[in-house]
Amino acid sequence: MNFDFSDEQLALKDEARKFLAAKCPPDHVRKLMDEDSPGFDPELWAQVAEQGWLGAAIPEEHGGLGLGYLELCCIAEELGRAVAPVPFASTVYFFAEALLRAGTAEQKAKYLPQVVTGEIIGTIASAEQAGPVSAANINAEVSGGKLNGVKMPVTDGVVAHHAVVLAKEGGKPTLYIVDLNGPGVSREAVNTIDRSREAARVEFKDAPVERLGEVGDGLALFEAINDRAAVLISFEQVGGADMCLEMAKNYALDRFAFGRQIGGYQAIKHRLADMYAKNVLARGNAYYGAWALNSDAPELPIAAAGARISASDAYWFAARENVQVHGGMGFTWEVDCHLHYRRSRQLGLVAGSARSWKHRLVTMLERRNAA
Repeated sequence: MNFDFSDEQLALKDEARKFLAAKCPPDHVRKLMDEDSPGFDPELWAQVAEQGWLGAAIPEEHGGLGLGYLELCCIAEELGRAVAPVPFASTVYFFAEALLRAGTAEQKAKYLPQVVTGEIIGTIASAEQAGPVSAANINAEVSGGKLNGVKMPVTDGVVAHHAVVLAKEGGKPTLYIVDLNGPGVSREAVNTIDRSREAARVEFKDAPVERLGEVGDGLALFEAINDRAAVLISFEQVGGADMCLEMAKNYALDRFAFGRQIGGYQAIKHRLADMYAKNVLARGNAYYGAWALNSDAPELPIAAAGARISASDAYWFAARENVQVHGGMGFTWEVDCHLHYRRSRQLGLVAGSARSWKHRLVTMLERRNAA
């Protein structure tokens, strides 16, 4: 039995890699990080939209390609490999998924076609403080159709046009769509380790809202969206981890010390072997998550948690070991190791930390085994 992607999906993956290698080389990402900008490339974003990637999993009736989530996973892996400075995850994995799961027919018709064309950049605003999002730490509140509160950090919140916001109405957590360029919304950039995916502090003062789903369904919907996003983010992490391994291997073959390639030394071999082992484990878990996501299987929450945990661990480990294999040069700004080091930390916190996912996985397994 073949558990790999189909030939058509692998061809899509290959084309995505070629496109990003030409349009988004490391020098381009570095330039954006050096400039006084929000780490966003509008030209690349428009080109990504032209490729149809934004609508890969969006039904054709809403302007998308209607391909499916396996194709979206292929694209996600290549975006992670290239450390692409675009708000793809915030827009597609979170904003579009929220609309697909909870939006009315009118809301889908209103927003999804503009997501496909890249006219709308979306994000999700859930966190207000450190730690997992729960009913106890949601202070943002909606009353009379107006939202008041603060969300921070909001990934890609500086450049996003709309946000799905988790707030309370009558004490019940609920999701809302908010126009971030509308009245009652102010935002400011916050410093993050990865300038190619900056975040914002967003404050709402009597901001008009549009409810998404039913009152009180906010946390359940938020968790369902997070499960789906976790699988897609895990593919970005797998792509980044594989790129770190490739960078480390190539450097170990090119760098000579004491008359021989450093890749011939046992210490370097062990580092590369450990990176490979973690990457393979992460890929296996990510594939399981992709199957569960594409088939909307009941196992999705557990599969998503497993993918998220192993991919976070693999990418963070590979990013660190890549620096070590490069030696003293690996710590400098001139070498591209830091691009993946930064992105590995950023992706490790989007949609919740690995620690929170571990706790959730253990809780779900205990409940399943007790049933």
